[in-house]
Amino acid sequence: MRRGGGSPSSSRVILHVDMDAFFASVEVLDDPGLSGRPVIVGGSGGRGVVAACTYEARQFGIHSAMPSSVARRRCPDAVFVAGRYHRYEEESRRLHAVLTAFTPLVEGIALDEAFLDVSGTVHLFGDGSAIGRAIRDQVQRELGLACSVGIGRSKLIAKLASKAAKPVATRTAITPGPGVVAISHEEELAFLHPLPIRALWGIGPATEKRLNAIGVTTVGELAAFPSDVIERFLGVAAGRHLSALARGVDDRPVVPEHEAKSIGHEETFATDLWSHDHLHQRLQRMVDASGAALRSADRMARTITVKLRFADFHQITRSHTLDGPVDATPAIAVVAAALLDGVERTQGVRLLGVSLSGLVATGGATQLRLNLSESSDGQGVGATEVGDVTQANGDREGSERRASALPVAAEAARLQTSWESVTSSMDAIRHRYGGGAVGPASLVTPDGIKVRRKGDAQWGPSTSADPEEDGRAAPQS
Repeated sequence: MRRGGGSPSSSRVILHVDMDAFFASVEVLDDPGLSGRPVIVGGSGGRGVVAACTYEARQFGIHSAMPSSVARRRCPDAVFVAGRYHRYEEESRRLHAVLTAFTPLVEGIALDEAFLDVSGTVHLFGDGSAIGRAIRDQVQRELGLACSVGIGRSKLIAKLASKAAKPVATRTAITPGPGVVAISHEEELAFLHPLPIRALWGIGPATEKRLNAIGVTTVGELAAFPSDVIERFLGVAAGRHLSALARGVDDRPVVPEHEAKSIGHEETFATDLWSHDHLHQRLQRMVDASGAALRSADRMARTITVKLRFADFHQITRSHTLDGPVDATPAIAVVAAALLDGVERTQGVRLLGVSLSGLVATGGATQLRLNLSESSDGQGVGATEVGDVTQANGDREGSERRASALPVAAEAARLQTSWESVTSSMDAIRHRYGGGAVGPASLVTPDGIKVRRKGDAQWGPSTSADPEEDGRAAPQS
């Protein structure tokens, strides 16, 4: 892993590039008829959320993470688009191709934003502002999309500067932003201190409320407090971190590569699902997609986790860790299905998800071991249940408890061995002919093989009916 930058000296030049209304802008790019309209990308159903929206929609006070029902009330004429994650990934790859032409030190932190350390390339392309303008021009020319660029000597300042460079939407107008904002070493505190404390990384609603209680509302007011006072108030680690940021001290380097810690999918249903068959069908789709993504990344996983959120928002996760890693879809599926079957369901399921963790490189995989002794079944750690109930008066953390080990390790090992070559062949066919060319029989529908793609239903369900959700009524006693 390469690291860029060093001490936060005045010679360090960090850029933060942030695409403007990225998902919505891609939709407008692909459908020019949407230009100038309030477009919302997200789930249009009652349980959907806003993923992104155009500045025309922001004029109505709409923003990301807002419930779609609220957004629709604020702007009845809004155009909802379900979202096409694969298109956003395509444009993100094109964006990164532009960025890496200016420096190899590019740290992507989302599909639509990245940090760059250009300290070593300013002699080739000019100062930070010149590079920022060149990036904006090239992104507009090659992608047909707009971005904003912030420049500073730290990640903190660069990110806040990129926000200052963006357009601003009010009820009466959309004001174009400067596009590029550079903050010099001498200007940092004058730029930083008037900002609200929520501008700092690590300050959420709870921390903000606590700081407000002692009269701290701006970054400058936080900086005025002695560090040891903030450490006693918020804890040593958090207090020290926030005190440093408030004084403009941020020596984090740009890290070009991030190792994925987990791969998975989850889906919120339009209405609660009760049917065993429908839940398993949805789970199979997620396992199929997650396994394909795992193999595409040349990784194997040791831990399989299934997540359920019920109608009352009570949430649990069930996990099982195998002795050796797997990547074959059937091997993952047999564990995931057993985890799902091990959950007592006395109410409908609102959300279902699966994730794969404990990742190792494919080449470094070890053979699955089977311990058949009576004293230990060799089936890895037991499952864990975590409850999280969201109530009107706040969140209540649930308890954790150890459950019995899952008796499927031997079957997972057998399936990993027997399906290894078959899985490779299926991946090759899909790569050439598309995801719907071949797949498990459980994914076959009247319209063909229904394969889940990354990002499907990521922001909640749409208003359109899904035939897969037939038979979702509560079971009869």
